[in-house]
Amino acid sequence: MSTLIQNGTLVLPTGLTKADLRIADGKITEIGPCLPLGDSAPVDAAGKLIFPGFIDTHTHFEMNKGLPNETADDWVTGTRAAVVGGTTCVLDFAEPLRGCSLASALDTWHGRADGRASCHYSFHMTIKDWDPRIRAELKDMTAAGITSYKVYLAYDNLRVSDAAAYEVIRAVGEEGGVLGCHCENGDLVTEGIRAQKAAGHMGPSAHPRSRPPLVEAEAIDRWLSIAELAGYPVNIVHLSTRRGLEVARAARSRGQELYIESCPQYFLLNESKYQLPGFESAKFVLSPPLRAAADNAALWEALAAGEVDTMGTDHCSFDYDGVKTLGRDDFSKIPNGMPGVEHRPVLMYTAGVAAGRITAVDMARVLAENPARLFGMYPHKGVLAVGSDADIVVWDPAARWTISVENQTQNVDYTPYEGCSVQGRAESVYLSGERVVEGGRLVRENRGGFVRRGSAQFWR
Repeated sequence: MSTLIQNGTLVLPTGLTKADLRIADGKITEIGPCLPLGDSAPVDAAGKLIFPGFIDTHTHFEMNKGLPNETADDWVTGTRAAVVGGTTCVLDFAEPLRGCSLASALDTWHGRADGRASCHYSFHMTIKDWDPRIRAELKDMTAAGITSYKVYLAYDNLRVSDAAAYEVIRAVGEEGGVLGCHCENGDLVTEGIRAQKAAGHMGPSAHPRSRPPLVEAEAIDRWLSIAELAGYPVNIVHLSTRRGLEVARAARSRGQELYIESCPQYFLLNESKYQLPGFESAKFVLSPPLRAAADNAALWEALAAGEVDTMGTDHCSFDYDGVKTLGRDDFSKIPNGMPGVEHRPVLMYTAGVAAGRITAVDMARVLAENPARLFGMYPHKGVLAVGSDADIVVWDPAARWTISVENQTQNVDYTPYEGCSVQGRAESVYLSGERVVEGGRLVRENRGGFVRRGSAQFWR
């Protein structure tokens, strides 16, 4: 049976439009004013905004599986939290072990996610090793629907050389994919950690001092220089600083095509969190770290100007008790990461749309349309259009509530946004035309499926 969502305000790329929307067989089949009910089941969305389903471009579920520092959210709890908040698709990072094939990581991630996810999903593939064997696998990845990849310029167990980065950019580009990068200078981070310890600084406040903004900016500059030489567009993941932004702006001013992802924590939280009493600051240890309020302001300006392309979360939910506290005597042993997959939409609506910094159309662009374009899912996902998948969020802009660990769906034992008063809520969420969230509560689980993706669609 079809469903007719009536009387709502559709958030379209062209603007807000009062119109009805009909769903049938998992697709949007009709959009228009005052559509006839016919044999459809009516849903009154008066006073609501109708968004395309949001896409989280950056999650880490079931990370460090089987280790003492395993994440609190697996594919069951993480995707429940995502869809309750209005996220209908997540892009998680498949991580092959050193010396192992990309196919082995893909099999592992499918084994974890398939049949257990409550929202749709796909995987970015991390490249740690680079040799002819891995190069030959890229075509197999394309055939399997994997068209986005990531490399690191930091972490000794993850990072690649500049020469390898250059070759990977070219190889991924030839496949029609897109390569993202964790941009921090690994050598300088290592030296920063050593220097902090040598000075006797062992608490969480040493973490941001060990990797200041320049460490990110230098790596972004190097990454974009390598990409310019390689001749293909690239992505910068979780950009956090004004200095990094300035480097990207300079490259764009020279005509280079590049894409920028950031995360809500770099807009809403700042380095004052590292001055909390006791060991509480460990909850905010992530990489890149939280920055200064001036960096927050610069990112808001860039978002409003259309310079930030996508908004992920880098959801990496380590429990505070027993996991973050592994680093109580040494900040470098605090597992890096924070939760966020559930609250990204409401945080961006509250601090962005409701506060007048961005429009609802801007929010849809960075949380839905641009992620779908960049990662090969558009127009099936990311837009309200006839023929698109019926992944839809009915958003109540009048809802007011307070974020707390007590009312979150995420499985982790804290939220970095504890006590934050917010406006708006995903009242109902449709996944492939089926209502899976109703009244802000999950009513149907395990309806998510793997999304086979095509080539990146660049627009800059």
